[in-house]
Amino acid sequence: MQTITLLGATGSVGASTLDIVARHPDRYRFHALTAHSSIESLLSLCLQHRPAFAVVGYENDALHLAEQLREHGVDTQVRWGEAALCDVAAEAEVVVAAIVGAAGLLPTLAAVRAGRRILLANKEALVMSGALFMREVARSGAVLLPLDSEHNAIFQCLPREHRGGLERHGITRLLLTASGGPFREHDVQALAQVTPEQACAHPNWSMGRKISVDSATLMNKGLELIEACWLFDATPDQIDVVVHPQSVIHSMAAYSDGSVLAQLGNPDMRTPIAHALAWPERIDAGVAPLDLFAVARLDFQTPDTERFPCLRLAREAMVAGGTAPAVLNAANEIAVEAFLAGNIGFTDIAVVVETVMGRIETRSADELEIIWAHDRLARHEAQNVINAMSMTAAGG
Repeated sequence: MQTITLLGATGSVGASTLDIVARHPDRYRFHALTAHSSIESLLSLCLQHRPAFAVVGYENDALHLAEQLREHGVDTQVRWGEAALCDVAAEAEVVVAAIVGAAGLLPTLAAVRAGRRILLANKEALVMSGALFMREVARSGAVLLPLDSEHNAIFQCLPREHRGGLERHGITRLLLTASGGPFREHDVQALAQVTPEQACAHPNWSMGRKISVDSATLMNKGLELIEACWLFDATPDQIDVVVHPQSVIHSMAAYSDGSVLAQLGNPDMRTPIAHALAWPERIDAGVAPLDLFAVARLDFQTPDTERFPCLRLAREAMVAGGTAPAVLNAANEIAVEAFLAGNIGFTDIAVVVETVMGRIETRSADELEIIWAHDRLARHEAQNVINAMSMTAAGG
């Protein structure tokens, strides 16, 4: 019986994880479930899954949740704040890191430093601090398994031990697939009129609003490219992004003998989560078998970086190295928030990110303090750019 801490229990990855664990009560139980502010949703999950601990963002919410749990006769202990997140991440045997954004970095690092088995869905942990993060994984002996469908697919296509560079294992390229999002064939000029509702309507996957917007701009794929470099000891020029609208092939690895290995399946996050939870075994994920006759065709396209400049910016950030990816990520988070709030347009997201990247000098990212300083600076600069855009629009 393995104990699990689920960081980000009320999100889409959290929901898929909860579903799988419920299918295998003889194998897993929850040590902790966490949510920042979705208190009623977390209450419902605690009543169903009875974790030892629940963690929320704020003290008042913790007091309210604890009272509700007592009224229902549930003895789950409630904690709050970042320190509590780090504690429950370090305490469980398995940690599912599914908090979206930079907020997931510290608790995920806490799990790494404790030598736990980490199922990583939080991109920002590697995007912001890849060198530091992987150094801690090596030092602690933590087991790092990717949950993103693309990275999990690559993991399944590689030899079990693949550190030391791709060439060492006869791998020539990694092929990272992308659905292309809802605007794959939109006219470039029409993208300026895209609404948040349109951007959040992903054709294949059910995701949160922030990740859905990132998928629509292809920033999500850019962040995944950075993440793949760290996970698989690859350079940016060893990774190609391939637009594959059906989302059936989740990614591929090309070998020097001409072979290309691909992992296929229905677009359902329960497949990679079940794979990582049980690895190296396999368990039922509740996912319908792939029907290739129903799929009928598999299409592939080269991504258009004129339509989706965020993909280009992410690749440039990884090439630059150091704090550049952290700056990219922070500026993008602020820009996406502004877009979802109706304060900037869809195409302005890339403009904000590129402007901020041009303003902030890249430094070595060997220390968390430096990474956080550049994260804060990038957020401040992004807000300045957005404010300037608003003033220009108002004046016009």
